[in-house]
Amino acid sequence: IEPNTGVVPVPDLRLDALAKIVNPQKVLPTTMEFVDIAGLVAGASRGEGLGNKFLANIRETDAIGHVVRCFENDNIVHVSGKVDPADDIAVINTELALAD
Repeated sequence: IEPNTGVVPVPDLRLDALAKIVNPQKVLPTTMEFVDIAGLVAGASRGEGLGNKFLANIRETDAIGHVVRCFENDNIVHVSGKVDPADDIAVINTELALAD
């Protein structure tokens, strides 16, 4: 599973102010790349599931943001069979620590 990637410009009022003074031909704001990888499961650091591939994608990043499921929906199966955000966070933190 390949990660989804999005690149967005980062607004910077300082850059806008400088552009008004210098009047360049082109203004290129810095960008931020977001990489949405599939979720990790317990044992990913030992290679279970596609853990090593997902962890390799994470190693290339400068920062990590967790998105944690906090809703019930019978049509969307949770990997552990129950929705427990605190447990999901603990699994991710453990796998990241073990893989580091």
